[in-house]
Amino acid sequence: MAKSKTVYVCSECGYETPRWLGKCPDCGSWNTLVEQEPAPTLGKAEEKKLRRAPGADAEAARVDEIPDEAMERRSSGIGELDRVLGGGVVDGSLVLVGGDPGIGKSTLLTQLCANMARDGLKVLYVSGEESARQIKMRAKRLGCDDAGFYVLSENDMNTVEKRMQQLSPAIMVVDSIQTMYRPDMASAPGSVSQVRECASQLMRLAKLSGCGVFLVGHVTKEGSIAGPRILEHMVDAVLYFEGDRQHQYRLLRAVKNRFGSVNELGMFEMSDRGMLEVENASEALLSERAHDASGAVVMCAMEGSRPLLTDVQALVATTVFGNPRRMASGVDQGRLALLLAVLEKRVGLRLYDQDVYINIAGGMSLTEPAADLALCAAVASSMKNHAIGGDWAVMGEVGLAGEVRAISQCDRRISECARLGFTSVIVPKYNLRGLRVPDNMRVIGVETVSQTLYELGLFRKG
Repeated sequence: MAKSKTVYVCSECGYETPRWLGKCPDCGSWNTLVEQEPAPTLGKAEEKKLRRAPGADAEAARVDEIPDEAMERRSSGIGELDRVLGGGVVDGSLVLVGGDPGIGKSTLLTQLCANMARDGLKVLYVSGEESARQIKMRAKRLGCDDAGFYVLSENDMNTVEKRMQQLSPAIMVVDSIQTMYRPDMASAPGSVSQVRECASQLMRLAKLSGCGVFLVGHVTKEGSIAGPRILEHMVDAVLYFEGDRQHQYRLLRAVKNRFGSVNELGMFEMSDRGMLEVENASEALLSERAHDASGAVVMCAMEGSRPLLTDVQALVATTVFGNPRRMASGVDQGRLALLLAVLEKRVGLRLYDQDVYINIAGGMSLTEPAADLALCAAVASSMKNHAIGGDWAVMGEVGLAGEVRAISQCDRRISECARLGFTSVIVPKYNLRGLRVPDNMRVIGVETVSQTLYELGLFRKG
């Protein structure tokens, strides 16, 4: 009996090859080629049908002659989710929600379905991973089993399309896109071709019916959404759930949004009643900080349009090994090494025989350069064993020459510090131009890292 022919498909880009290769020739990824059966060849009738199907024979129009149509948004009943989406759920939009297992994706979307069903909308929850009884149990635990949204336990896309056309829902959730499959394709569910075609079918259904569709996406061990990268290009918005499962806070971040600003952040707290909104995020992140401990300083980070006060912590201890350790949680390891080199060369701190540990409290992750000055102040405070004080906030970008560079949206950062009772703030001197300083607040402009440490009382002048 002849052996059936197979092809190898790259799980990152969809490149096909008749034999296995360690490295994909198209995208350059290693060990991503997966063995699959080739798609069945179509007959002449099917080929003619496919040739006639694509396209709508549309005419080109001048942009100023296109009629203005306001996008209708529906509130999800979850303020933090509406913030990340740009004001609510847009009709006909396709939103991809990704995150680690157990982070709370299904819980949040179940609450979304319940809230919108209580508002009188018809909502359909499609699950290819759980039975209808399991979804009922989760809804009962969240206290929304009486909301009246529809549940469909199915992973056949033809059946999902048929039920969607019968119900005509305003909102539909598909959990997850990697479990859906089309029977007319020979590949297995979760493969590159299945994920691409199922997402394309859902996108077509969303645009034609005006139904807002939420897709749940699994993530790989690197943290990216599993499947082809074209999946993130097809959808209208990509939301990532972040946070450690050992911490109570969860962060919902928008990395792509065609209907709102990018990099907006929503904050939730995981509880037995589901995902609870954290409206005053800065106060929640600083609620347990130590006011008189060395190595701790507060800085204000901007997450989209939202200012967040975070507690930057550092611990410096003499090493007992030949090579000192550099460990960072919540900041880039390479950025930390750069700042430690600046402190040694420009400030004179002896760190070559010191272990340095950095932590951002609350499971936050700081990626913007405005956190540089706070990291330097925290390291110097821990090494000198001198507390900075609970009413100080520090922010600014640090260059290789030890200079402090300007940061964006400084006025909003200072207003957030004033709202939470901080009386002294150190910012780059350039940001003082035209800055409105709140009453009862002292704002100090600095030009170098050394000047910052002098103002904080960590070094003596001269």
